[in-house]
Amino acid sequence: MCETEMTDKLVIWTFEWVRMTNGPAGFVRDLRLRWACEEAGIDYDVKTVSLQEKTPEHFSRQPFGQVPFIKDGEIEIFESGACLLHIARKSEVLMPRDPVGEAETLQWTIAALNSVETISVPWWFLEVTGAKENGLTGWLESRLSFVEGILGEREWLVSDRFTVADLLMADVLRVAKIRALGDRPASEAYIQRVTNRPAFQKAYAAQMAHFEAADAARNKIGT
Repeated sequence: MCETEMTDKLVIWTFEWVRMTNGPAGFVRDLRLRWACEEAGIDYDVKTVSLQEKTPEHFSRQPFGQVPFIKDGEIEIFESGACLLHIARKSEVLMPRDPVGEAETLQWTIAALNSVETISVPWWFLEVTGAKENGLTGWLESRLSFVEGILGEREWLVSDRFTVADLLMADVLRVAKIRALGDRPASEAYIQRVTNRPAFQKAYAAQMAHFEAADAARNKIGT
């Protein structure tokens, strides 16, 4: 059941529990929103919904029964990309205010979602399910090669500084199986550069602590 306590803070919803071993902990997409808030210095709360027992209230806020979704005052948004752009518009740390910088940030944020992640996620799923042939490999390698070429020429995607576009692109690229697919030194240096940021480290540690506590409580009940 969704928690509905009143708060003046931006509220990020995630699952109350996910599998820790060979599971998505550390990659559940509320991490992107926690990270963005940490970068921007935006105060936020994290609340939870059930992974296994999805309620009508959950579906009313996220019609696919997924996470994350957010509430910011009267504004409620689902989909991590849309949530990220909402947060980015609240802080120049994440999105430049000049028209060119803002447009380039938007294009690279959407590119991370549409040109890379829409291929990397189904490719990863086929890999972890042990498919004998993964017909998406060549397509993914092509997209990753394009990104490698860009990152070989610049430190950041936009305006010579970190933006929400880097946050999202690095989060898409940091999946272990994707990092192991081919030799892309510029991309690897970029992933390390972005994920070494204190805001990522804090957000990642908080998400892992959340799921580890939930996992421990679940195991204790099971015993």
